[in-house]
Parts: sequence; structure tokens; C-alpha cells
Amino acid sequence: MSTNRERKQADFLKQGGILALASLIVRFIGLIYRIPMSNILGEEGNGIYAVAFEIYDVILIISSYSLPLALSKIISAQQAKRQHRNTGKTFRVALTFAIISGGLFGSILFFGAGLIEKNIYPEYTGVQIPLRVLAPTIFIVALLGVFRGFFQGKKTMVPTAVSQIIEQIVNAVVSVGASYLFMKWNIDSLQQAAWGAAGGTLGTCLGAASALLLVLFVYWLYRPVQAKLERRDGTGRTLSSGYLFRVLIITILPIVLSQTVYNISGLIDYKLFGWLSGEKGIDSYTIKSMIGVYSSKYRTLCSVPIAISTAIASSMIPSAVAAYTEGDIRQLKYNISSGIKFNMIVAFPCAVGFTILGQPIVKMLFASSNYVLGGWMMTTGAAAIIFYALSNVTGGALQSIDKMRLPVIHSAISLVLHVALVAALLKYTGVGVYALIIGNITFPIVVFILNLIAIKKYIPTYRQEVVKTFFAPLSASIWMAVAIVLVYWVLGLLIHSNTIRTLVSVCVAAFVYFSVFLLLKGLTREELFDFPMGRKMYMLARKMRIMK
Repeated sequence: MSTNRERKQADFLKQGGILALASLIVRFIGLIYRIPMSNILGEEGNGIYAVAFEIYDVILIISSYSLPLALSKIISAQQAKRQHRNTGKTFRVALTFAIISGGLFGSILFFGAGLIEKNIYPEYTGVQIPLRVLAPTIFIVALLGVFRGFFQGKKTMVPTAVSQIIEQIVNAVVSVGASYLFMKWNIDSLQQAAWGAAGGTLGTCLGAASALLLVLFVYWLYRPVQAKLERRDGTGRTLSSGYLFRVLIITILPIVLSQTVYNISGLIDYKLFGWLSGEKGIDSYTIKSMIGVYSSKYRTLCSVPIAISTAIASSMIPSAVAAYTEGDIRQLKYNISSGIKFNMIVAFPCAVGFTILGQPIVKMLFASSNYVLGGWMMTTGAAAIIFYALSNVTGGALQSIDKMRLPVIHSAISLVLHVALVAALLKYTGVGVYALIIGNITFPIVVFILNLIAIKKYIPTYRQEVVKTFFAPLSASIWMAVAIVLVYWVLGLLIHSNTIRTLVSVCVAAFVYFSVFLLLKGLTREELFDFPMGRKMYMLARKMRIMK
């Protein structure tokens, strides 16, 4: 029994590691291509692009974004009971749902783009152009989500991981090229920036299409295996399509509401900032430019480590659902605690690193833009990375134990407080765009606290290990921060290149963090082996004499 449990634990971490590594690669590619695209679009174009994407994200979430998570949850529970015929039928029902929902909401976005700009976001003129380019993507992503959810429910993250990387590569190439060409072709247009943003969104559409082709091919290869499993299924009757459709809707709704509440906060922020800044006499161009800095610098950089936490939360759910279904509370608690621990190992050094090196990093990546404002945003708001990581994982834990309404309620409570705080800061203080930064930190803090209270209520025996989970990465990050300050300052006495000083500081920071964290025994040898490339890291640690 212990061997089986150990195998489950190792499998959970490895599958989570695969998805986390893919998310890191995807975000890194996204960061790389956003640099030239950001410089091509300018701050105004970046502002339009950000607002268009927030609108698209909310409609995508309502229509189909929750499908992979919901489907993986249902299928993993069926797999635990070896109900292979129900697994296949659930997949087909989800595919029908995706076709209907994706087609409907894609059409609404395409034909309603003009009304959205005119009646809701008049401060962001031209936003309807990239919205119409994004509309077909909703249908494509709906179909893509079904295939990803199917394979995640089968406890393999490889198809999702590989398709995400392919999607982002195509997205990067097309986004940069199309942004440049659309700006060039519309050089005399008053809406040149909007056309440039539309070029960036074209990459999103074609990237999703390429990922869909890949998972279709993988499913075509796997289909004979699934057919054989269904033929050998001896568990009993097959559930009706109507029942499975209801189960899918019931599973999707809490996830949709939770994600919508989270994403709608960005739309509300942009609306509040545009409206209240306009009341103070700030012109439309400046408003779009400030939002451009906030979205293309601060949010883009913070999204890289946050994506890892989202991946860990997603990969945790199938294993946690299976453990919950089988009544294996020990395995369930392990999934939650290790998911939090893995996130803190990544979140703490990223948050501290961005706080110390915020301005040098933004200057290195976005030298032709307003790197001073972007750098101060990073320094002020990098702490949000830690709390988003915690809120994502704890939300995933509640979804795993069939308490899917709770993350929705917690996000709604946090949203109300968030809107009140941001509106008050914008209206009654002079902090300006920093009101959005403050709100971006407080939102996940409230969600995390409420999620944690609920976890302790419904899993009374759950206890999160504190020293190695929180204090070890925090202590190692503090030593890392000292090293960053010293290295960056000393190099400044010798050379004037910000890029060289920043890159060397980052390399030294990674080395110091890795070394101190292992010296503090933040991970055992067995835990390190469970991580991607864990054995290579262990061999390096042995050579450095920091592990036995």
C-alpha cells in the first residue's frame, strides 16, 4: 500500500512538474515576443490590446475556458471507478457543448464588438477592431479545451503541455509579424494603434488553431485504446447524455463563476481607471498609455510565475479528485500540502527578485518605453505573486473535494472589497495607476484567507507544514536579495551596461537561492527526485557539498 501511495505522490509531482515546466516555457516565450510587440504597438496600442484581451478573456471563461478543468475532474472520477464507457460518452457530450457554446459566444463577440466599445469602453477608442479578430478564437479554444480536459482526466499532462508550447510559438511569430504589418499598412489611419493591437490578437487565434490540430492528431492516435477500454468496461449501465450534460453544467458553473469574478476585476479596473481619470481631466491617450504600461510590463512579468501556480493547481485536481473519491485522505492532504510547497519554492524568489530588480529588468526588456513607471510598478506590486499562488492552489483544493461554490463566493467577496478600495484610491487620492497595483495585491490575499479557512473546516486533519514550506524559501530569498544588491552595485562600479549587470545578478540570485534553500533542508533528497530534472539538481548539490 505504501508503495502504491508513493507512486501516486511521485506521479502527481511529475505530472504537475510537466505542466508547470510547459507553463514556464509558454510564459517565457510570451515574455520574449511581448517585448518587440510592445515596442511596435507603443503604450497606446498596448492599452487597447490589454482591454481587448480582458473582454475576450471574460467571454472565453463564460463560454468554455472552464472545460479542461471541469472535464478533467469528471473524467478522473470516472477513471477511478473504471467507468470507461461513461468516460467516452462524457467526452462526446463535452464536445457538443463546446461547439454550441463556442459558436454562440464567438458570434456575440464578433457582432457586438462595436456596441461594447461605444457603450462600455468609449475611453479606449478602436478596441472593437482587435475584438473582432479574437472572436473566432473563442470557438477554437472551446474545442481545444475538451481535448485537453480529456487527457488531463486520464492523468497525462503531456498533450496539454506540448500543445501549449506549440500554440505559444505560433502565437509569438504571428503576433509580432502581424502587429508590424498591420501598423505599417494603416500608417495614415487615426486607429493605427488599434490595428496594431489586432495584429497581436491574430497570433492568439492562429496559435490556438495550431494547438487544436495537434491534440486532434493525438486523440486520433489514442482513439483505438479508448475504444478497447470501452468494449471491456464491465462496470454496469452507461449514463444518459442528458444526465452527463447536467453533470457537466453543474461542474462548470462554479468554475465559470469563480474565474469570471477573478477576470472581471481587470475589466472593472480598466473601466474605473478610465472613467475616474477622465473626470480628473486626464486625456484618452494618457489613460490608454498608463494602462499599456500596467498591462505590458507589470502584469506580463508577474504572469510568468503565476502561470506555474495555475499549472500546479490544474495538475493537482485529477489526483486529488481520485484520492477524495477513493477515500484516501492521506493522499488528498499530500496533494494539497505539496502543491502549496512547490508554489512557495517558486513564488518567494520571484516576488523578492522582482521587488529588488524591478526597474533594471523592465529597463533591460522594454528600453524604448516608459521603463521607470513600469519598474516602480514591479517593485511596488511583486508581492502579489505569492498570494496569487496561494489562492490558486487552495481554490483547486476546494474544487477537488466538491466544494466548488466556495471559491466563487470567496472571489465575489474579494471583488466587492477590491472594487471599493480601487475606486476610493482613484477618486480620493493621487496614487493614480498604483491604485490598480494595490488592488492586485489585496484581491488574492482575501481569497486565500477565505479558502484556507474553508479547507481547515472540511478537512479537519489537514495541517500545512510551515517551516520548509514558507520560512525556508523566504529565508533563502532574503539571502538572495542581499546577493542581488551587492552584485548589481559592485558591477555598477565597473561597467555601465544595465543588461549585463541585470543578467549577472539574476544568475547569481538563482545560484544563491538554490544553495541556501537546500542548506536549510527545504527539500529532502526524495522530494527533489520527484521534481522535473530532480536527479540532476541533486548531483549538482552533492558536488557543491550542500546535500549528502
